[in-house]
Amino acid sequence: MTSIEQRKELQRRIWQIANDVRGAVDGWDFKQYVLGTLFYRFISENFAAYIEGGDDSVNYAALSDVVITPEIRDDAVKTKGYFIYPSQLFVNVAAKASTNESLNTELAKIFSLIESSAIGYPSERDIRGLFADFDTTSNRLGNTVKDKNARLAAVLKGVADLDFGTFDDSHIDLFGDAYEFLISNYAANAGKSGGEFFTPQQVSKLIAQLAMHGQTSINKIYDPACGSGSLLLQAKKHFDQHIIEDGFFGQELNHTTYNLARMNMFLHNVNYDKFNIQLGDTLTAPHFGDDKPFDAIVSNPPYSVKWKGSDDPTLINDDRFAPAGVLAPKSKADFAFVLHALSYLSAKGRAAIVCFPGIFYRGGAEQKIRQYLVDNNYVETVISLAPNLFFGTTIAVNILVLSKHKPNTTIQFIDASGLFKKETNNNALLDTHIDQIMAVFDSKANVDHFAQSVPFEKVAANDYNLSVSSYVVAKDNREVVNIAQLNAELKTTVAKIDQLRKDIDAIVAEIEGEELEA
Repeated sequence: MTSIEQRKELQRRIWQIANDVRGAVDGWDFKQYVLGTLFYRFISENFAAYIEGGDDSVNYAALSDVVITPEIRDDAVKTKGYFIYPSQLFVNVAAKASTNESLNTELAKIFSLIESSAIGYPSERDIRGLFADFDTTSNRLGNTVKDKNARLAAVLKGVADLDFGTFDDSHIDLFGDAYEFLISNYAANAGKSGGEFFTPQQVSKLIAQLAMHGQTSINKIYDPACGSGSLLLQAKKHFDQHIIEDGFFGQELNHTTYNLARMNMFLHNVNYDKFNIQLGDTLTAPHFGDDKPFDAIVSNPPYSVKWKGSDDPTLINDDRFAPAGVLAPKSKADFAFVLHALSYLSAKGRAAIVCFPGIFYRGGAEQKIRQYLVDNNYVETVISLAPNLFFGTTIAVNILVLSKHKPNTTIQFIDASGLFKKETNNNALLDTHIDQIMAVFDSKANVDHFAQSVPFEKVAANDYNLSVSSYVVAKDNREVVNIAQLNAELKTTVAKIDQLRKDIDAIVAEIEGEELEA
């Protein structure tokens, strides 16, 4: 099955599940149940595959729980980070779901036992609360236990029917595709909440390639506002054949999305000891500040959200913000995220950050921060993308690429606003478009109407304006007019009009003469 076929099959199945339950369950809530069930299925299959160890004679799902010794359990938790008994596996629960009168409470117990299996182990923090948003007793599923069980059974059956072979065989980001499909079809505010926007996979791919460009190995990858972890996982795909020493790091403010990010790591075979996702406010309660700086940073932070800013007098002395000498405006935290990322960036690394266009030309504090970035030679490239690439917004966003190892002081501007494919609801960035952007990013060549490398002195003289349109002249697509030919045609037309008027005057005079004679 090709990736396109897989994607269509996934969406068809999810829609089928929706038809069974969405009459009673709100679309946004429904998303949590499907994603939670997907996670439950694949964490079960992943664990069973680990226990079986490639031995076709072993079928973990068919074993009795009593054969599991404390030693087996202890060793498994140390390696995988959690434990699932055979009776708790998705395949066994789903098989009996439609006739299980205690399905909702049994599921709740299983999820609790999976999470508690990590207590006392290094993985406890990564496992705790993973199923918190999968509330099997919620009245959102129905007013009676029977109703709840019926809808839970429908979701379990629907997910069980997804046939993509083993997890390792899947050609697509199953979890990410499900997430993207669900938020684009069920959320009234598709993918946006408080300035947050879900990052489409192709945009994530571009950001990952920008951050990783030219590096054969990295120490670790970081996303300071990681959402569901899509940017980190695109980085993983890009660097599968390379060395990532310490793994994947991120921080997320929203508790539900924080759970999704951790699930997503497990679902992509990133073991608990290779990722560290933290919950909390990146700007005011950051994690990882005492760690070794990151060689690659990817980020799509929330646009223009409010933050404490100058209301907290300690922030101006924060090591992340102090060098700029000014804080980002309280009503627009965009540059606070940029300065945070810069502070966490290693001397050999790059940061690729999705930014709201307004921060590149507005005055005040934002202009002063741009001056700091330009004067210290941190700005490598600014890329303008096409509008309507993101669910829920038509904004034509920019990507800011920061580096601490530039070989010169020029700043590159790329106008990629014309690179997109028109689709039904959104524009789409294709692989060919990404290749075009990456090629000119690598070469730093000047290309008319597409890319210009500008001396920093010119940027400084332009009030540190970093808008792409200020340096890349848009192509004039207006029809070229031959003035001489146009003038000749006008002369001919005027002559014809004059002759027509004379003819009309003659006819009118003739008619008036006849009337007088009569």
